[in-house]
Amino acid sequence: METMKGTVSKIKMLSFGAPPLLRFTIGTTNCLIAKHSLNFLGDVDEGMYVVVGGYWNPRKQFVVQKYTVYGKTKIMLDMDHCQRPVKVEQS
Repeated sequence: METMKGTVSKIKMLSFGAPPLLRFTIGTTNCLIAKHSLNFLGDVDEGMYVVVGGYWNPRKQFVVQKYTVYGKTKIMLDMDHCQRPVKVEQS
């Protein structure tokens, strides 16, 4: 398995079948992910730095089997942004 790291751009849903197929770009490399595509869509946004592991297909696209996000994921950032203030009970 080869690894690649870089900034994600151009996220696009190619197929809504089972499993959904996503296409994204790291640098100038086209990448495909199907195995954990919905998790990837929830975790990663354009501009985030990721490390991906996978293999090259005959069309010179990198097929992702594993991924890791450096720093906070998209869901973590959304939760930090939407946290409600703690209600203080008065006695």
